[in-house]
Amino acid sequence: MSKKEIVPPIAERIPKEMEIHGDIRVDDYYWLNERENPKVIDYLNAENDYYEHKTAHTKQFQEDLFEEMKARIKEDDESVPYKKNGYYYITKYETGKQYPVYTRKKASLDAEESIMIDVNELAKGHDYYALTGLNVNQLNTVAAFGVDTVSRRQYDIQFKNLETNEIYPEIIKNTTGSTAWANDNKTVFYSRKDPVTLRSDKIFKHVLGTDVSEDELIFEENDEAFWTFAYKSKSKRFIIIGSYSTLSTEYMYLDANDPNGKFKIVQPREKDLEYSMAHYGEDFYILTNMDNALNFKLMKTPIGETLKENWVEVIPHREDTLLEDISIFKEFLILEERNNGLNKIRIKKWDGSDDYYLPFDEETYSASVYNNPEFDTNVIRYSYNSLTTPNSVIDFNVDDRSKEVKKEQEVLGGTFDKEDYQSERIWATTRDGKRVAISLVYHKKTKINEKTPLLLYAYGSYGSIVSDRFSSVRLSLLDRGFVYAIAHVRGGEYLGRKWYDDGKMFHKMNTFYDFIDAAKHLINHKYSSADHLYAEGGSAGGLLVGAVINLNPELFNGIIAAVPFVDVVTTMLDESIPLTTGEFDEWGNPKNKESYEYMLSYSPYDNVQKHDYPHMLVTTGLHDSQVQYFEPAKWVAKLRLNKTGNKQLLMYTNMESGHGGASGRFDALKEVTRDYCFLFDLEGISE
Repeated sequence: MSKKEIVPPIAERIPKEMEIHGDIRVDDYYWLNERENPKVIDYLNAENDYYEHKTAHTKQFQEDLFEEMKARIKEDDESVPYKKNGYYYITKYETGKQYPVYTRKKASLDAEESIMIDVNELAKGHDYYALTGLNVNQLNTVAAFGVDTVSRRQYDIQFKNLETNEIYPEIIKNTTGSTAWANDNKTVFYSRKDPVTLRSDKIFKHVLGTDVSEDELIFEENDEAFWTFAYKSKSKRFIIIGSYSTLSTEYMYLDANDPNGKFKIVQPREKDLEYSMAHYGEDFYILTNMDNALNFKLMKTPIGETLKENWVEVIPHREDTLLEDISIFKEFLILEERNNGLNKIRIKKWDGSDDYYLPFDEETYSASVYNNPEFDTNVIRYSYNSLTTPNSVIDFNVDDRSKEVKKEQEVLGGTFDKEDYQSERIWATTRDGKRVAISLVYHKKTKINEKTPLLLYAYGSYGSIVSDRFSSVRLSLLDRGFVYAIAHVRGGEYLGRKWYDDGKMFHKMNTFYDFIDAAKHLINHKYSSADHLYAEGGSAGGLLVGAVINLNPELFNGIIAAVPFVDVVTTMLDESIPLTTGEFDEWGNPKNKESYEYMLSYSPYDNVQKHDYPHMLVTTGLHDSQVQYFEPAKWVAKLRLNKTGNKQLLMYTNMESGHGGASGRFDALKEVTRDYCFLFDLEGISE
């Protein structure tokens, strides 16, 4: 068949009427949600075949790009060791292998290394394999871990004896994969998921060596808007059960030495009261938004007197600074803050002798405290990187303020020099007078003008912040003359909690308008033009780009929508779909007429029109548990029927994976090459 004869697959139209609030919607493609229906699989395969035909001329380029990206990655690599409970833990990657090897050394880095788990061995025979929640008991003898071989984030918990290398026969099905060990070294607490909605709604207790069917139900979360989880305090003194929804949280605690005891509640849940907790000495430290502390403040309360009327202020609320997280150590407290969009790491000695910020020099960057399991230490570990600076792992001595770079991400291939790249942060004024930050990175040889190809990325939901992070993969884009840009739109917390509140529920349109106004700013200031401007978003970011091209399709030459959440109203009306009930505080509940009408006004699927849409690449995974495959499939089918003009509309479904894409470190690169070659092809770049 010649290329001219290739026609896109046309999905059958089977009208389904859906009525609520006196309004009737007709969905011609509702039938595509029947995952087991052979006609559905045939349609997805037909779309994949069409994609393969239309992109056949880029296949060699995709392979070359894959090798180029892979060549920058140090295949034989290992993490910086971290110490926990007398052992140094190391994660290794070996040449040619997709998955990590988890190892450890006792007491000293000079000690003999022992392999805890080689994921490459466990993954044999599986198209998809994800291991999570590796967690060793206090005796250092048994490791618990979660395994998902389908990509629906339903993990089976297993146990391995690290002395005999025996994997125990007991398997706990359908969990989050996380565990909390009691101090008896044989009891674990874990959360199990509802098999239909995948909401983690139950906490169980399992004793090693007993039948899983005998596991005791400790707590059940009956409110469908809440999810529950269990963990152990850093001090190792408490097992903690948490429940959370978008706007409310609740915690309970239990002495870890008494796994058969009764959990005590910290502060009963209240609407709009959020808090999290950490233990130190005879107090709990509470990070909370109590009393309209929109950007959060830090309180403390004695163990045993934990109701909110007992909370005493430690760090007050600040209008201009978001308090994101805390880390507690024996001699000091670490505060992770955000001011004017930038991370700040603050160190505060308990005795009051010191209170200072780590110095960061770049205009835009990303820094975070991580992997600090030891409580009694004067060294903190943090990571630092920027759009031009590879990630570094740094140990900082809080006493003498010295720092040691333990590792900087290596970019192999011999051609990378961070001095060849330029990053900057500009601000676009929106239609309602707000200022949206846009982070940019490009090769210094790239001429910035209306002919410059520019890829604009955003997310804009759940308060999630898109960090200005380095990517060795992205170099393939920058080295070919692209500018990469991140629009820090409302719906994230880049400029504090109010920035999030102003981009959700009945303010959701602000997210889309911010992105459109950022795009117009880039065009007006000649960073690019509509002929060379591209948009990319995934999941809720896919909703963003889907809404934007209904509003202003003329601004973009092409878009990439990855696992896009595009059928907002239908999904939020179906409480059997994973995530739905927990998201009413983010999007609204369409059973409420006002919410229904507002959501319907921007839902990408419901607002498809007779537009000359940009070139489009839509990707999804058949087993996606967060945005079900049928949302993008229905969207593409409806777009095929309505789009005018002759621009490309391509969809690719990974028939093996879910929301996070491929599980292997190299397989994931192939997904990026697919996206990049789509852009390069539109720009006439073929090598």
